[in-house]
Amino acid sequence: MSHTTAQPDFMAHVCQDTFGNYTANSAFKKNLDTLFSTISSDTRIDYGFYNFSVGQHLDRVNGIGLCRPDVASADCRSCLDEGAHAIVQECPTQKDAIGWYDVFSVDKVKYNQTVSTLLAKLQAKAASGDSRRKFGAGKANVTGSITMYALVQCTPDLESFDCYDCLDNAIYTSLTKNSEKNARVVRTSCSIRYENYPFYDSKSLMSLDQPSAPPPKPPFLPPSNTITKKGKRSSKKVRVLIEILLPTTTFLLLVSALIVCYCLKRKPNAQKSVEYGNKVVRNPESFQMNFETIRAATGNFSNVNKLGQGGFGAVYKGRLPNGQAIAVKRLSKFSGQGEEEFKNEAVLVARLQHRNLVRFLGFCLEGEERLLIYEFLSNKSLDCFLSDPIKRVQLDWQTRFKIIRGVARGLLYLHEDSRLLVVHRDLKSGNILLDAEMNPKIADFGMARLFGVDQTRGDTSKICGTYGYMPPEYVHQGHFSFKSDVFSFGVLLLEIITGLRISSCHNSETGDTLLSFAWRNWLEGTPLNIADSSMTTDNTAEVLRCINIGLLCVQENIAHRPTMSSIVLMLNNNTIAPPVPSHPAFLLDKDEKFEQLNSTRRPKVLVHSANEVSISELDPR
Repeated sequence: MSHTTAQPDFMAHVCQDTFGNYTANSAFKKNLDTLFSTISSDTRIDYGFYNFSVGQHLDRVNGIGLCRPDVASADCRSCLDEGAHAIVQECPTQKDAIGWYDVFSVDKVKYNQTVSTLLAKLQAKAASGDSRRKFGAGKANVTGSITMYALVQCTPDLESFDCYDCLDNAIYTSLTKNSEKNARVVRTSCSIRYENYPFYDSKSLMSLDQPSAPPPKPPFLPPSNTITKKGKRSSKKVRVLIEILLPTTTFLLLVSALIVCYCLKRKPNAQKSVEYGNKVVRNPESFQMNFETIRAATGNFSNVNKLGQGGFGAVYKGRLPNGQAIAVKRLSKFSGQGEEEFKNEAVLVARLQHRNLVRFLGFCLEGEERLLIYEFLSNKSLDCFLSDPIKRVQLDWQTRFKIIRGVARGLLYLHEDSRLLVVHRDLKSGNILLDAEMNPKIADFGMARLFGVDQTRGDTSKICGTYGYMPPEYVHQGHFSFKSDVFSFGVLLLEIITGLRISSCHNSETGDTLLSFAWRNWLEGTPLNIADSSMTTDNTAEVLRCINIGLLCVQENIAHRPTMSSIVLMLNNNTIAPPVPSHPAFLLDKDEKFEQLNSTRRPKVLVHSANEVSISELDPR
């Protein structure tokens, strides 16, 4: 009998030779297999007690199975099935054997997925807490009989993204370095715990989740009517004071009213809001910077300080008067990015905070000048490394895997964990910046779109992005979703592994593009052949897992592509086997069809450099 589920350890077991031994091909062994099959397949018994016999005389096999009364029938049969195979391994020839489980086992993959999903939800909840409490508690059913309870917590002084990162590391530790079904991980600023029993007071925690009532107003105390003999003289003083103060108070109230009315009248102009889809986001005026300050910081946008040229303009290095290094994106007047895109990027990046997103410092909107100011990252972009054979040698597997995991965490934050759910729409190696420690940061939110909580897809007639990274449903129909970013992430992942760029990878002899090259080697059973020959690694299993994940992301069928939460889980947990991928979308193999598509619809393709197509504009349908 085949049995692939991980078998549990017995709390105790006994192997005895009281009735002798049996051999592998004996009638007793055949009867034993039949008995095991009968127990696991008999759905008539729903009370947890199984008592069967198979065979005759000396080859007769008697078997008894008993489960706790709180265990569901299906779980009981699964437990007995696993136990039967486990006892055969522990007692391979003895005819008399017995084993006990303290807690019956569950499928390890299902268990890990359930716990990981639960912890991820609680992690996001804790990170969104206030300055008094940052915690999350909840439960999830693994099977009909097993419920896992979890509680995560951060010290309230942590910023939201710091809390998220602290819990991220704790969860990773608990799932990868803990062999038990229950775990506690304690850090300086955060902790997690999960058990298969309720270990916290759910009623108390539920009350903490309720919004606290505002403090009661102080009671109004009426003036006392008691008057003493001396009070007659005092009353005169009171009358005089009232006569003097009333005109003054009335004047002050009038002035206050005018000021309040003036402020209320001007308030709409001071706090403009920008609407994107179902979201209204306040314009971050506090981030606005002086144009002259930025011009001086960049040496009047000197070519010496020019870091690169993108589809929407140039990027310059600068240094503020306080010594801080900055990167300034100066939007071109003819870039095609209007005020809407500019406000979009400014508003979005100001509100998004994560260690794997580039940090926004400010913006400048003065006349025709539109500037976006970011932190300066000394190692520039990932594209600079992939396109330079000498620099690419610096990317050993450990560094590449660090970049892959960091980008995945950044996208997960955008898709699920930030207050503004965001589809980036232009994820590529040129938009992955690297700091001095080679930590990746996602940049360039000019194409990004906000999604509502329940929104899963958007449509556009303006196709913008970088060809090769865009999924087929976006190129051909204008449909975009979180899965569009997943596709781009898959292309990026395969670029990192192979050291090849999607824009320049085309084999004239075989006709292979990056995706078809990876897919052909996957089908031929030689996936590691696509790995960059200059890359050093002793962990080929991890490389293979990432190739698998990359191919899952670029599948042509959008429904088959995983979510970013699943991708992060697969990257962080080696016990979860990634599914087998189906064929990817070979967009670059369809250049003729793409050109035909352009000719039948309003063609407008803007090529801004010889290296890449930075913007493509089509009118689908």
